[in-house]
Amino acid sequence: MIRGRSKRQLFLFHFAGGSRYSFDFMTPSLADFDIIALELPGRGNRIKEPLTKDFERAAVDFHFQVLRLLTSRDFILYGHSLGALLAFRVCQLLEDRNISPTYLVVTGNPGPGIHPEKQLHELADNDFIAELRNLGGIPEAILEDTDTLRFFLPILRSDFELATRENMERKTRINTPIYAMMGDKEEYVNEITNWKNFTTVEFRFKILEGDHFFIHAQAERVTHAINFFN
Repeated sequence: MIRGRSKRQLFLFHFAGGSRYSFDFMTPSLADFDIIALELPGRGNRIKEPLTKDFERAAVDFHFQVLRLLTSRDFILYGHSLGALLAFRVCQLLEDRNISPTYLVVTGNPGPGIHPEKQLHELADNDFIAELRNLGGIPEAILEDTDTLRFFLPILRSDFELATRENMERKTRINTPIYAMMGDKEEYVNEITNWKNFTTVEFRFKILEGDHFFIHAQAERVTHAINFFN
């Protein structure tokens, strides 16, 4: 139930292969928020649930998590990479219920309709691991650990396939401001302004130094941007 005077909430949407713990490195700098880290099935606390490769089903799942946990009229959605797309779709679903976030913050993604040419989830294991290494964000020790990879590769493949199934370029723009950030070494960084096509109101963007997982090295600047809207 929404209570107007509750502490401002921040809902976190993880990237491909991530979980509710994926943003633990930045949460200490977000103490002014009531932080709710969301999680898709098939990992973390939901490990016993089957993975989903359906983008809309994943978005609806997240949407109901937000509805169940929402206690404030003042809240922000933040997602990285796959999480950015899912946070945007959740924003659409919430607005359909006349519930609007204060802001949508997205990182590591140029927005709906722009997909990598490679279908990463279809690659053989060695090629898939090489692409993961290029993206960054996964410690080398994990990439070289056969047993750990046996557990994580199905989750990663499922999430990458899920991301290819979004078709939101055909859907209505949101009435929520969007703030986008990308690393200057990301493949589609020059397309970051694509996000402005998906909001009827304010759009801002910033390009920071780094690769796809610039959010680790630039955590202070990312959390500063989120806190700016507090």
